[in-house]
Amino acid sequence: MEVILAEKAGFCFGVKRAVETVYEQAGADGKIYTYGPIIHNEEVVKDLEKKGVHAIASEAELETIAEGTVVIRSHGVSEAICEKIERQGLRCVDATCPFVKRIHDIVSKESAAGRQIVVIGNAGHPEVEGILGWCRTPAIVIESLEEAEKFRYEGEKELCIVSQTTYNYNKFQDIVEIFEQKGYNVIVVNTICNATEVRQTEAKKIASQVDVMIVIGGNHSSNTQKLYEICKKECENTYFIQTLDDLYLELPESVRLVGITAGASTPNNIIEEVQNYVRINF
Repeated sequence: MEVILAEKAGFCFGVKRAVETVYEQAGADGKIYTYGPIIHNEEVVKDLEKKGVHAIASEAELETIAEGTVVIRSHGVSEAICEKIERQGLRCVDATCPFVKRIHDIVSKESAAGRQIVVIGNAGHPEVEGILGWCRTPAIVIESLEEAEKFRYEGEKELCIVSQTTYNYNKFQDIVEIFEQKGYNVIVVNTICNATEVRQTEAKKIASQVDVMIVIGGNHSSNTQKLYEICKKECENTYFIQTLDDLYLELPESVRLVGITAGASTPNNIIEEVQNYVRINF
């Protein structure tokens, strides 16, 4: 059996930078915290906990902390959270992905200029919540094509459309087209990070060629969910796993080609473990 491993599987630049930042801080003196899990991968979070790094679950919990270092996760946080960390006299280390930080700057500037911000992304996702927290006026979140079709805007402001960095690129283009067909005056800034586009394109190509596709990533990872959706459309036998322990495959002899990809928050050791297991056992 042949195994095709995606070249772009695993940590992206922003995640690698954030994880390395936390591990560096873990070796320093004093209490170390991350605001929310540093990335959406339970294995990484568990390992950091063993090293004394605690993930703050909420703003209320943040208010109870009197000393130490708070590392801002790769997804970013709202401006209000940044200010609260500073007011409490805590040391702040910002590990926000630079591509996410760029969106913060865009929505802050455009909303201050009087434009209505529209964020294409998953409502409730930490990255989207962080983006909303940098808008000077209330923003609108559009999550799906159906929501875009139903959307009605009665205001006179020009619309500024941005996207969650890990959103499905093709869906983003489709939603933008819906807004343009409605005749709205829009400025569109494609803020899907290039690594996401490349990863999704590669995953789609591999899934279209193989008999079985394995997608590895955290259960709460938005970008991994998107990879799974894309692969599932191309290959019916697509499996979403977090670690090798989740892999239960009984492959027929007719299976000759297996593809593997992984989300941006998946460590290389987990990818290698799955890849080696499939090569040896099937």
